[in-house]
Amino acid sequence: MSFAFGIGIGTRNQKHEWLEVYYQQPIHDPDSTLVGIVRDNIEGLSEGNAAADADANQLQTLADRLEEAGYADLGALADQASESSLPVVVTLLDTDAEASSTPEVYLKLHLLSHRLVKPHGVNLKGIFPLLPNLAWTNEGAIDLEELPQRQLQARAAGRVLEVKAVDKFPPMTDYVVPKGVRIADTARVRLGAYVGEGTTVMHEGFINFNAGTEGKSMIEGRISAGVVVGQGSDLGGGSSTMGTLSGGGNIIISLGENCLLGANAGIGIPLGDRCTVEAGLYVTAGTKVRVLDDSGAHVQTVKARDLAGQADLLFRRNSETGAVECRTNKTAITLNEELHANN
Repeated sequence: MSFAFGIGIGTRNQKHEWLEVYYQQPIHDPDSTLVGIVRDNIEGLSEGNAAADADANQLQTLADRLEEAGYADLGALADQASESSLPVVVTLLDTDAEASSTPEVYLKLHLLSHRLVKPHGVNLKGIFPLLPNLAWTNEGAIDLEELPQRQLQARAAGRVLEVKAVDKFPPMTDYVVPKGVRIADTARVRLGAYVGEGTTVMHEGFINFNAGTEGKSMIEGRISAGVVVGQGSDLGGGSSTMGTLSGGGNIIISLGENCLLGANAGIGIPLGDRCTVEAGLYVTAGTKVRVLDDSGAHVQTVKARDLAGQADLLFRRNSETGAVECRTNKTAITLNEELHANN
C-alpha cells in the first residue's frame, strides 16, 4: 500500500517551476489496484515517490481506466483535469519520506487540511525550501519576480491586481473548507492546518500548518505550528501557544480537552484535560510555580515543565506577591452549544 495520491491542477512561473498545486480529492493510503492503474497510465510514476506532468491524452486514458475499475469519482476528476488550461500534475507517494518537490509538499498539506492525517501524522521535514515565497492575489499565485509585470498588465487592462499576502503558505480556504467550521478571517488559517468539525476561529484567531483542533473549540488566540488543541477547549483573545518553530523546540505543545487559555495568556508546556491558565499569564517551561493543595497551603515549588501534561490544573498569578501558583482546577469549562453550532 502506498502513502498518498493526488491529481493536481497548479501554477508554474515563466521558468516552468511549480508555484502551487490544488488537489481537489487527495487520497491517503490508496489501494494497490488504484496505484497500479496510475503507474500504468502516467509516465514518470513507475516507482517510489514522484510527481509527473500529465497531458490531456494521458489524463483522458487514466479517466477511462479509473471508471472501468470502479473509481468513478477519481475518473471524473481526471476527465475534468484533462480539459484544464492550467498545468496538471499527478503525484504518487509510495512512502512518507521527505518531500523532494513542491507538488509533493502541497499534497501533504492537503492531507492535513482534508483531515486525512492529523498534525504530526505526516513527514514535513525539509518543506520550506520547496515552498516558494509568492504573491497571493485575486488572480492566483504569482512569482514575486513576475509580479510587477502582472500588475502593469492588469492596470493596462483596467483592473487592479490585489495582493492579499506575500507568504510561503496560502490560506487554507482557497484549497479546502472542512465540514462544520466557522472562520471569521480566512487569511489567518494556513493550508496544512487541521481544523476539527465544530471549531470556530474568530477574527484574531490563527492556526498554522501542522497544527489545529480535534473538534469543537473556540479559537480567539494563536495555535502555532505543531500545537494541537483538544475537543471543547477555548483559546481566549490574544492568547498564544509556543510552537516548535517559535521557541518550543522539540517539545510538542498541546492542550487537552475542555481547557481554557485566558485572554492574552500563553503556554510553553503541554496541558492535560480540564486545565485553565488565567488571563495575562504566560507559563513557559522554566516558569517557577508554587504548587498549592486544596486548602491553599504551599506544598512545593517546581518548574512548570514538571507539571506538563497533568490534568485538572489551574495556573494563576498571586495578586499580592506576583508569584505563579497552581492548584486543582475546580471548574472545567463548557462551551456554549448554541454559539458553537456550525451547521
